[in-house]
Amino acid sequence: MVRRPLMSGAERGGGAGGEPWDSVLPAWASSPRWRWALRLKRAMDLVLASIGVVLLAPVAAVAAILIKLDSRGPVFHRMEWVGFRGRRFVGYKLRTMVSDAEERREGLKRFNEMTGPVFKMRDDPRVTRVGRFLRRASIDELPQLWSVLRGDMSLVGPRPPGAHEYAEFEPYQRLKVAVAPGMTCLWQISGRSTIREFDQWIRLDLEYIRNWSPWLDLKILARTIPVVVTGRGAQ
Repeated sequence: MVRRPLMSGAERGGGAGGEPWDSVLPAWASSPRWRWALRLKRAMDLVLASIGVVLLAPVAAVAAILIKLDSRGPVFHRMEWVGFRGRRFVGYKLRTMVSDAEERREGLKRFNEMTGPVFKMRDDPRVTRVGRFLRRASIDELPQLWSVLRGDMSLVGPRPPGAHEYAEFEPYQRLKVAVAPGMTCLWQISGRSTIREFDQWIRLDLEYIRNWSPWLDLKILARTIPVVVTGRGAQ
């Protein structure tokens, strides 16, 4: 078993809340091999994300047109996420909800199907017609490729929590951001929204961190493809 972010030793250290980030890293995180593995991970991110941006740009363009035709509001949904060791960054998704979705969330909290601070609701009335399709096909997440190129995210890693969600995390739950967040992860390929226990989601994220290797990233990427094609676990 592995134990110690997917970042070099110089970048380690406690976050704003003094979280013991290193406690969840693999045992080999202090070795030279770790630094080379991180360089390989970043190279994979840059190459694959660049290819993805080029190949999927037409898909994103068509999706943007459909969003504008389907409902009023911007094409992109701007989000404040928490990334590596508590660092906040702005990320984007293609908008899949009505423009006043955030204001309406408070009235829907009693329908939350996920335990913990994360809101998940099957047949959420705020999701638009086009939005349901974009979510099922994971097309709404294409703008995150830009976050990968910027270095705020990786292709593989724990999903980034929203700033409002992170504020309600228990200390041990915050350890999921001991590494750079990703577009896909063990949670993504293990059922996504069919997982209703937030602690189970956290356990999967920590399992990924403790067992990380470039090979694990490749396996998760390979398993993500059929999940996205079939829409399994999308909501």
